Amino acid sequence: MDILQGNQHSNPEEFYSSLKEKLEGHHDFPEDYLFKFIIPTDQAKLTEIYKVFDGVKFTLGNRESKNGKYTACNINAFVLDADQVVTIYKEVAKIEGVILL
Repeated sequence: MDILQGNQHSNPEEFYSSLKEKLEGHHDFPEDYLFKFIIPTDQAKLTEIYKVFDGVKFTLGNRESKNGKYTACNINAFVLDADQVVTIYKEVAKIEGVILL
């Protein structure tokens, strides 16, 4: 799971628990939250990410890297609470090749 690279937490549940605490301390939910991902340029991968946001109000912006190998995907979504943010990150983390920022 790419989100754990360079992170002091050794397991995903510890990481997500820490993330939830930080979110609750720094955000006033419900609010718009900016999710950022880097993916190999592949329409199927983008579609998988969009499916995670099904039923959530969001806007998006995508930008390909200079050589076209990767795409930066920014999704600004209206979320109700920190649990929803964590759930979205967990679902996107299941998609192979996605880097969560």
